[in-house]
Amino acid sequence: MRVAAVIVAAGRGERAGQSVEGPKQYRKIGGEAVLSHTLRAFLDCPLIDHVVVVIHKEDAALFAQATGEHTENIITVTGGPTRQESTRLGLLALKDIAPDHVLIHDGVRPFISADLLERVIFNLTPHIGVLPVLAVSDTLKAAGHDAMVSATVPRAGLYAAQTPQAFPYAPILTAHDAAFAAGRSDFTDDSAIAEWHGLPVRIVEGSADNTKLTWAKDIDMADDRLSQKFSAYPDVRTGNGYDVHAFEAGNGVTLAGVFIEHDCKLSGHSDADVALHALTDALLATRGAGDIGTHFPPSDPQWKGASSRIFVEHAVKIVKEAGGRIANADITLICEAPKIGPHREAMTAALSKMLGISPDRISVKATTNEKLGFIGRREGIAAIATVSVIYPGGLPE
Repeated sequence: MRVAAVIVAAGRGERAGQSVEGPKQYRKIGGEAVLSHTLRAFLDCPLIDHVVVVIHKEDAALFAQATGEHTENIITVTGGPTRQESTRLGLLALKDIAPDHVLIHDGVRPFISADLLERVIFNLTPHIGVLPVLAVSDTLKAAGHDAMVSATVPRAGLYAAQTPQAFPYAPILTAHDAAFAAGRSDFTDDSAIAEWHGLPVRIVEGSADNTKLTWAKDIDMADDRLSQKFSAYPDVRTGNGYDVHAFEAGNGVTLAGVFIEHDCKLSGHSDADVALHALTDALLATRGAGDIGTHFPPSDPQWKGASSRIFVEHAVKIVKEAGGRIANADITLICEAPKIGPHREAMTAALSKMLGISPDRISVKATTNEKLGFIGRREGIAAIATVSVIYPGGLPE
């Protein structure tokens, strides 16, 4: 089934007070905008195919600043005067895509977990919505206008609703359109509209961490939570890559982005740059993003003869989209020939441009195999690459 998500982030957040950072969805927690944390959870979920974000007409610049390169992977829509209308506009943006199901989520619930997303999605059916809830634990009281308690309300069977609330797409859009046509704008959430229109909704267990940031103190507590959770250790990740290519008839090899005249060339589907192939795998490893073959299958004819610079730049983009900063890169070329030393400076300059780091953070080394094995017999070249990348947040204690 095809699943889409609508993230509602068009509110003004008056209850959170004024801030130079803008409405509460753009306030910083753990060094990033609240909305950025929320979006990452949905973009990282492999079960979700499309993401729509509904923003205020005045917030385009704030949204671009908060989300950076994430914007190329999502659909943005201008919201309406109420959350209900903003949600309807977000749903309409999916009309051509027509997903089977849609999740509707508050942009200011940044602690949504992968487990909760999966639980909601796995409980979807073609005719029933899904509502994550928490059982009410506090004793509930009813009071009159005089502020005097009039009754104790039994809490059995009472639940606090959360988001994402998920529905079969066509029925929930129909329900929203019906509410709009009826002039109803008083529904407090999407499951209420579903109930009104006769769309059944099943509850599933929510998450105590999936809190909605409403007041200024909520944002402060969220920032403290992230700062305390991730302050103990920096999130430095190291990735390794290895590649090897055989020689064949030719007039030169490309290594670390530099062409070197030689009495043969390296055999491969692309330009067979073993250094850049190993480097690509090392970069991808820091994100657990597979290997070079995952992103650039050798069976795909479009990569025949392609410059391996494309592969490295793609891996760098994946790292930067996650907020990663490349600390250093170390490449060792293993070959009997050609000589690497005369080309080391050019290689370092090429790598510096590809990686966006200074030359002093790049090491290119070469060694022989002491005439042992296939390398010693001058049948090919191997490369080993190691990179360190610093990601935001850090490791949990």
